[in-house]
Amino acid sequence: MPVEMLTYAALGARLKISPEAARSLSKRLQLPRSLSSNGKALVSVDPAEIRHTPRPPGTRKPGDIAPLTTKIEALQAEIARLEERAAGHRADFERERERADHFMAELLKATAEAMAAKEATARLEGELTALRVGDPAASQRQAASRIRHLAATIVGADRRASK
Repeated sequence: MPVEMLTYAALGARLKISPEAARSLSKRLQLPRSLSSNGKALVSVDPAEIRHTPRPPGTRKPGDIAPLTTKIEALQAEIARLEERAAGHRADFERERERADHFMAELLKATAEAMAAKEATARLEGELTALRVGDPAASQRQAASRIRHLAATIVGADRRASK
């Protein structure tokens, strides 16, 4: 059969479908379209090549909305239940976030104290080495004073580290 130029209404009448369904079918099949002089769309189609069987009318009647209303209510109840669960999860998340922040602050504090202890240890080791290899002519009293000072520094650093 030859190719014909039909409007959506004419194509729908031939295929026994609505003009909107004919428009959708022409788009789906990617049929070439053009505009007529009166502004209506024309579709280039070979009606023999189109294998379209219209769907049977639906079993649901326009006034039969009871099943849809029931389904909507069930979905709304499910949404409310999921929102409740999400709020619980959000509270858990916030609590865990606060715990993580607290632990991070403790970790940073412990790191700073460890660094201070390392620095004090290095300084004390330097002073101890100076005492060991110090001048043999230095007085005994000066050496004892330095040892007491070192002991006090060690005790202070230990107290800070154990807090």
